[in-house]
Amino acid sequence: MPNREAMSPDVQDSKGTVGDEHNQGVAPSAPPLPQEDLPSGPPPCPRPKLVFHTQLAHGSSTARIHGFTNVRELYAKIAEVFNVSASEILFCTLNSHKVDMQKLLGGQIGLEDFIFAHVRGETKEVEVIKTEDALGLTITDNGAGYAFIKRIKENSTIDRIKPVCVGDHIEAINDQSIVGCRHYEVAKMLKEQPRGIPFTLRLVEPKKAFDMIGQRTRAPKSSEGKMVSGKETLRLRSKGGATVQEMPNEFEDTAIRKVDELLESYMGIRDQELATTIVEAGRDKKNPDDFAEALDSVLGDFGFPDVFLFDVWGALGDVKNRRI
Repeated sequence: MPNREAMSPDVQDSKGTVGDEHNQGVAPSAPPLPQEDLPSGPPPCPRPKLVFHTQLAHGSSTARIHGFTNVRELYAKIAEVFNVSASEILFCTLNSHKVDMQKLLGGQIGLEDFIFAHVRGETKEVEVIKTEDALGLTITDNGAGYAFIKRIKENSTIDRIKPVCVGDHIEAINDQSIVGCRHYEVAKMLKEQPRGIPFTLRLVEPKKAFDMIGQRTRAPKSSEGKMVSGKETLRLRSKGGATVQEMPNEFEDTAIRKVDELLESYMGIRDQELATTIVEAGRDKKNPDDFAEALDSVLGDFGFPDVFLFDVWGALGDVKNRRI
């Protein structure tokens, strides 16, 4: 597999170059100042252009993309170089073309990571009857309006419906489109479905390469880690620009993983970016009230229950004191 610098002969490139936009369609600047009028000191170092390699997961040539600051822009860049619609992209994995939820692209991309885009495949409908409160699903979303299945609990209601697979995008519940809904909204809708009354899920599975056909992938039971190979990561944010930062330290990595597990336990969702935001909100707080207030200011829409906040505060304390 090529690294970020080595390019194969058939590589395509996204249009436009970061840093060149200001040179297009702009009137010539004034003549340079005489040497004696120039400010002293060394010239500023130019920001490096971060270039990533990408392929379509079911098979394609290799392309290069750059100049994105969030997930929507990333999808737009991938769509541009492969001449597909951005709405066709369900999610991306890092360093593997398989539907592997341990390698799911979240809010961070290692600077040496290879991006694989999974696009829409076949649509299917299944009838579901809840026999217990929980369906056995863990939901996440791609940050661009598509919620999909990240985990299926063994021997659960959904596990017994064989056409349903990890990686399937949930497009509609009872013919009501949920495109554009966040994962926690979809999890809430599924939780509110009454027992014993059938309902329909319309699912879209990712297009698969030949070696993936027939596999019903299941997320492993082990804790999920960040799939990064560089020492730094590109942090994508829903608000504001992307930033390059060091990989999480041991405390942050353990705390993020623990909070992600609590999100799944309480809300039926997995979201490493959300877990990272929660950990950042609680990093320097001295008591649970300050933590709850800080979290409400950035994530008030989630309406986290008090018992969840209490357990998260306890988990952060356990990690700080190396009890877990």
